[in-house]
Amino acid sequence: MRFKTKDLVTAAVLIAIGIILPTIVHISGINGAIFLPMHIPVLISGLILGSSLGLIVGIISPILNHFLTGMPPVPIVWIMLVELAVYGLISGYLYRKIKMTLTPSLIFSMIIGRISAALVILILGTFFALPMPPLGPYIKGMTITAIPGIIIQILLIPTIVRAYEKNR
Repeated sequence: MRFKTKDLVTAAVLIAIGIILPTIVHISGINGAIFLPMHIPVLISGLILGSSLGLIVGIISPILNHFLTGMPPVPIVWIMLVELAVYGLISGYLYRKIKMTLTPSLIFSMIIGRISAALVILILGTFFALPMPPLGPYIKGMTITAIPGIIIQILLIPTIVRAYEKNR
Protein backbone atom coordinates (compact mmCIF):
# COMPACT_ATOMS: atom_id res chain seq x y z
CA MET A 1 0.00 0.00 0.00
CA ARG A 2 1.33 3.42 -0.94
CA PHE A 3 0.70 6.51 1.11
CA LYS A 4 1.08 10.15 0.13
CA THR A 5 3.90 11.97 1.89
CA LYS A 6 1.43 14.54 3.24
CA ASP A 7 -0.66 11.76 4.81
CA LEU A 8 2.42 10.15 6.39
CA VAL A 9 3.48 13.50 7.85
CA THR A 10 -0.05 14.07 9.15
CA ALA A 11 -0.01 10.59 10.73
CA ALA A 12 3.34 11.35 12.37
CA VAL A 13 2.01 14.64 13.75
CA LEU A 14 -1.07 12.86 15.12
CA ILE A 15 1.15 10.23 16.77
CA ALA A 16 3.19 13.05 18.34
CA ILE A 17 -0.03 14.68 19.58
CA GLY A 18 -1.05 11.27 20.90
CA ILE A 19 2.06 11.33 23.08
CA ILE A 20 2.14 15.01 24.04
CA LEU A 21 -1.56 15.44 24.91
CA PRO A 22 -1.74 12.54 27.41
CA THR A 23 1.56 13.65 28.94
CA ILE A 24 0.16 17.15 29.52
CA VAL A 25 -3.02 15.69 31.01
CA HIS A 26 -1.06 13.38 33.36
CA ILE A 27 1.40 16.12 34.38
CA SER A 28 -1.53 18.38 35.27
CA GLY A 29 -2.79 15.66 37.62
CA ILE A 30 -5.92 14.86 35.63
CA ASN A 31 -6.86 11.21 35.28
CA GLY A 32 -6.48 10.22 31.62
CA ALA A 33 -9.47 7.88 31.94
CA ILE A 34 -11.70 10.94 32.35
CA PHE A 35 -10.60 13.00 29.34
CA LEU A 36 -9.24 10.22 27.06
CA PRO A 37 -6.49 12.33 25.49
CA MET A 38 -4.93 9.51 23.45
CA HIS A 39 -8.24 8.70 21.77
CA ILE A 40 -8.62 12.08 20.06
CA PRO A 41 -5.67 11.95 17.61
CA VAL A 42 -6.35 8.30 16.77
CA LEU A 43 -10.01 8.93 15.92
CA ILE A 44 -9.00 12.00 13.89
CA SER A 45 -6.41 9.95 12.01
CA GLY A 46 -8.95 7.36 10.93
CA LEU A 47 -11.43 10.00 9.85
CA ILE A 48 -9.02 12.16 7.84
CA LEU A 49 -6.43 9.61 6.69
CA GLY A 50 -8.50 6.46 6.29
CA SER A 51 -8.59 3.05 7.89
CA SER A 52 -5.02 1.91 7.11
CA LEU A 53 -3.23 4.91 8.59
CA GLY A 54 -5.85 5.14 11.34
CA LEU A 55 -5.01 1.56 12.30
CA ILE A 56 -1.28 2.30 12.24
CA VAL A 57 -1.64 5.44 14.38
CA GLY A 58 -3.87 3.47 16.76
CA ILE A 59 -1.20 0.79 17.18
CA ILE A 60 1.87 3.02 17.38
CA SER A 61 0.46 5.66 19.76
CA PRO A 62 -0.06 3.50 22.87
CA ILE A 63 3.16 1.54 22.28
CA LEU A 64 5.31 4.68 21.95
CA ASN A 65 3.49 6.29 24.85
CA HIS A 66 4.19 3.29 27.04
CA PHE A 67 7.89 3.13 26.16
CA LEU A 68 8.45 6.89 26.42
CA THR A 69 6.31 7.74 29.45
CA GLY A 70 5.32 4.47 31.10
CA MET A 71 1.69 5.29 30.40
CA PRO A 72 -0.53 3.47 29.90
CA PRO A 73 0.87 0.81 32.23
CA VAL A 74 0.79 -2.93 31.56
CA PRO A 75 -1.82 -4.49 31.11
CA ILE A 76 -3.81 -1.37 30.14
CA VAL A 77 -1.42 -0.73 27.24
CA TRP A 78 -2.51 -4.03 25.61
CA ILE A 79 -6.18 -3.17 26.04
CA MET A 80 -5.68 0.34 24.67
CA LEU A 81 -3.59 -0.94 21.77
CA VAL A 82 -6.56 -2.97 20.52
CA GLU A 83 -9.12 -0.29 21.40
CA LEU A 84 -7.23 2.49 19.63
CA ALA A 85 -6.34 0.33 16.63
CA VAL A 86 -10.04 -0.46 16.24
CA TYR A 87 -10.90 3.25 16.57
CA GLY A 88 -8.53 4.15 13.74
CA LEU A 89 -9.59 1.26 11.54
CA ILE A 90 -13.35 1.54 11.99
CA SER A 91 -13.59 5.34 11.89
CA GLY A 92 -11.68 5.39 8.61
CA TYR A 93 -13.69 2.51 7.18
CA LEU A 94 -17.09 3.94 8.07
CA TYR A 95 -16.32 7.53 7.06
CA ARG A 96 -14.06 7.08 4.05
CA LYS A 97 -15.14 3.71 2.56
CA ILE A 98 -18.80 3.33 3.55
CA LYS A 99 -19.31 7.13 3.32
CA MET A 100 -21.27 7.27 6.56
CA THR A 101 -21.62 10.83 7.82
CA LEU A 102 -19.02 12.17 10.24
CA THR A 103 -20.66 12.07 13.67
CA PRO A 104 -22.26 8.62 13.31
CA SER A 105 -18.92 7.26 12.05
CA LEU A 106 -17.26 8.70 15.13
CA ILE A 107 -19.87 7.38 17.57
CA PHE A 108 -19.99 3.87 16.06
CA SER A 109 -16.19 3.75 16.14
CA MET A 110 -16.18 4.72 19.81
CA ILE A 111 -18.72 1.99 20.62
CA ILE A 112 -16.95 -0.74 18.62
CA GLY A 113 -13.57 0.24 20.12
CA ARG A 114 -14.94 -0.04 23.65
CA ILE A 115 -16.51 -3.43 22.88
CA SER A 116 -13.11 -4.53 21.53
CA ALA A 117 -11.42 -3.39 24.75
CA ALA A 118 -13.87 -5.44 26.82
CA LEU A 119 -13.24 -8.47 24.60
CA VAL A 120 -9.47 -8.11 25.10
CA ILE A 121 -9.98 -8.22 28.85
CA LEU A 122 -12.17 -11.31 28.55
CA ILE A 123 -9.89 -13.13 26.11
CA LEU A 124 -6.56 -12.36 27.78
CA GLY A 125 -7.94 -12.87 31.28
CA THR A 126 -9.99 -15.98 30.63
CA PHE A 127 -8.16 -17.93 27.94
CA PHE A 128 -4.59 -16.84 28.63
CA ALA A 129 -4.91 -16.33 32.41
CA LEU A 130 -3.13 -12.99 32.19
CA PRO A 131 -3.77 -10.55 35.03
CA MET A 132 -6.36 -8.11 33.74
CA PRO A 133 -8.40 -5.43 35.46
CA PRO A 134 -11.85 -6.60 36.58
CA LEU A 135 -14.26 -6.30 33.65
CA GLY A 136 -17.13 -4.58 35.49
CA PRO A 137 -15.11 -1.66 36.88
CA TYR A 138 -13.24 -1.32 33.57
CA ILE A 139 -16.50 -1.06 31.63
CA LYS A 140 -17.75 1.51 34.15
CA GLY A 141 -14.50 3.43 33.67
CA MET A 142 -14.69 3.47 29.88
CA THR A 143 -18.34 4.52 29.90
CA ILE A 144 -19.45 6.41 33.01
CA THR A 145 -16.08 7.79 34.16
CA ALA A 146 -15.20 8.71 30.57
CA ILE A 147 -18.34 10.80 29.90
CA PRO A 148 -16.39 14.10 29.91
CA GLY A 149 -13.92 12.67 27.37
CA ILE A 150 -16.70 11.22 25.24
CA ILE A 151 -18.45 14.61 25.15
CA ILE A 152 -15.18 16.34 24.25
CA GLN A 153 -14.63 13.84 21.42
CA ILE A 154 -18.14 14.26 20.01
CA LEU A 155 -17.86 18.06 20.09
CA LEU A 156 -14.20 18.55 19.16
CA ILE A 157 -13.36 15.86 16.61
CA PRO A 158 -16.02 16.70 13.98
CA THR A 159 -14.97 20.36 14.16
CA ILE A 160 -11.31 19.47 13.59
CA VAL A 161 -12.10 17.03 10.77
CA ARG A 162 -14.35 19.54 8.97
CA ALA A 163 -11.68 22.25 9.27
CA TYR A 164 -9.06 19.84 7.90
CA GLU A 165 -11.30 18.81 4.99
CA LYS A 166 -12.12 22.43 4.20
CA ASN A 167 -8.44 23.32 3.93
CA ARG A 168 -7.45 20.17 2.10
